[in-house]
Amino acid sequence: MTRRLLLTYLTLALLILVALEVPLGYVYHRSEQQHAFGQLEHDAEVLAAFIDTALRDGDLPRADLLARESAQRLGGHVDIVDARGELLTSTHSWKHPPGSLAAAPDLRTVLDGSGLISTRTAEYGGERIMSVAVPVHPGDAGQGAIRVSVPIAPMENRIHQFWIILAAAGVAVLAMVALVAFALARWISRPVRELERATRRLADGTLPLVSTDTGPPELRRLAATFHTTASRLQNLIATQRSFVGDASHQLKTPLAALRLRLENLEPDVAPSGTRNLRAALAETDRLARLVGTLLAIARSEQTCPVRETVDLPTAVADRIFLWTPLAAEQDVQLVATGPDRTPVRAVAGAVDQILDNLLSNALRVAPPGSAVRISWLVPPADRPGPGLVELHVVDAGPGLTAEQRSRALDPFWRAPDAAKGGTGLGLSLVRRLAEASDGTARLAQAPGRGIDAVITLPVARPAPADDPAPARGLPVASGTR
Repeated sequence: MTRRLLLTYLTLALLILVALEVPLGYVYHRSEQQHAFGQLEHDAEVLAAFIDTALRDGDLPRADLLARESAQRLGGHVDIVDARGELLTSTHSWKHPPGSLAAAPDLRTVLDGSGLISTRTAEYGGERIMSVAVPVHPGDAGQGAIRVSVPIAPMENRIHQFWIILAAAGVAVLAMVALVAFALARWISRPVRELERATRRLADGTLPLVSTDTGPPELRRLAATFHTTASRLQNLIATQRSFVGDASHQLKTPLAALRLRLENLEPDVAPSGTRNLRAALAETDRLARLVGTLLAIARSEQTCPVRETVDLPTAVADRIFLWTPLAAEQDVQLVATGPDRTPVRAVAGAVDQILDNLLSNALRVAPPGSAVRISWLVPPADRPGPGLVELHVVDAGPGLTAEQRSRALDPFWRAPDAAKGGTGLGLSLVRRLAEASDGTARLAQAPGRGIDAVITLPVARPAPADDPAPARGLPVASGTR
């Protein structure tokens, strides 16, 4: 923004300078030309008066002397011709005197009586000159004419110097405008940059402090309004998180007590009511899982979650060991493949919860005799950007449509044909934990059928060479009824 404002101010200043200096330079150019020709005309007329006296007296040597003195004083040349244009004397160093200059345009104009004064610019001997021709006797061309010519270079040098002065003045003005414009642009853009940083801090969950004492009044009012809005938003979010966390935590004890009471009722329930009692216990368990998931989500939304380095193969091996009995009951294999020593950075406990939720969902839909495959890919070391490990959990279930996969990570969403007992929060928790760990979560179509749950987590720096963490083997668990 500062660069754009600075460029705008400089462009405007440049246009103003061009609009002022170009006409000024042109006016000076014309004025200098008129002044130079006017001065040369005056000198020629004064010289003509003296030459007229000398020629009337028949004193040609004196006329020649006057011509040479004037030529030396003016730094040019003087030519004197009679009424027929025959050369009487000249200060030029002619190798072959022309004899007659009657054909010269300026002298012909004077001798013919077409004009009393003739001015022109021409090139002579590789040098540009300006010349003035006047009659020897004012108003009478019968006495002959004189031509005074001087180099045009001094006049052009003065004009060039004036243009240089204008250019230097323009550069100086642009430099001053740049300094003032830079200060003004910084003054205007500083609140905008602070608002940008504050927006990023707000997105990270931190209450931003925005200065409202700098910048234009409109931006100061905007900063004050933003600060008020951010404070209210933070209070609302904090209240919501506190409510979810407190409510979930407070419900855990009553639910545990309710389940205990239901279990204690089992000996006193008639056989006809056993089915209803078990349904009540199942609903109590589902409600307990829902409360636990809500509590986990509330904890995952902490503003400053604690991150830890986790060896992904070790975490996968631990979760496979835990879920092997349930997989064996369902005749489902758990297969893990991936490189050893794959450390990732994640929120404390996030990797275990992500794997538990994904394996729970996969085992819920996996048909008997199938396999749930867990794999991970490490990015090449020479790949630019932050390194992200891809964790895949692939099942062989019925799968989901593209629209269903796009909504499956939303809270409380469940597939229309989903089995009973779920809460609709497991995948939502997976996404929140992955994002809190600076990763991502998405669902893709597995080859053939089923779902490929793809989680990305940042690669952690390797442990020091002198204290390597032991790598644990990955069991391949299978079970049959």
